[in-house]
Amino acid sequence: MTHEDALERLHHHYQSMPPVAAMQVEIAGYDGHRLQLRAPLALHVNDKGCAFGGSLASMMTLASWGLVSLHVEAAGLQAEVFVADSQIRYLAPLFGDLEVHAELAPDAGWPGFIATLRERGRARTSLVARALLPDGGIATEFTARYVAIAKA
Repeated sequence: MTHEDALERLHHHYQSMPPVAAMQVEIAGYDGHRLQLRAPLALHVNDKGCAFGGSLASMMTLASWGLVSLHVEAAGLQAEVFVADSQIRYLAPLFGDLEVHAELAPDAGWPGFIATLRERGRARTSLVARALLPDGGIATEFTARYVAIAKA
């Protein structure tokens, strides 16, 4: 299985959800550690002319969910992935296209997560996602715990 195949499956999964398809979310990159998503500002603009907070939260939730799903698939496992809880901080208004990336939190590790999922049939991990400003600064930061439950 290649990254490209896995990303194609993830893209189709995103597009199978009508609200996500309407957001025009695209996978902008994946290096095995970080998943990047992009969407046009024009579909996510609020009354102030900047990105709608709900859209930013949704994109960071999707990026984090997608990253966990990619790692579960790469381990040869089948599991349902859920967001357990999250916290978001809006740091600056975003007046450009929505560019978000998700990665494992510094205190988490994929090997332990996958081993626990194999052994117990469920595991959880922490992720961090950020929406970037056009200059590279951070518009929004999202921290969350995700749970994977093995399919029977």
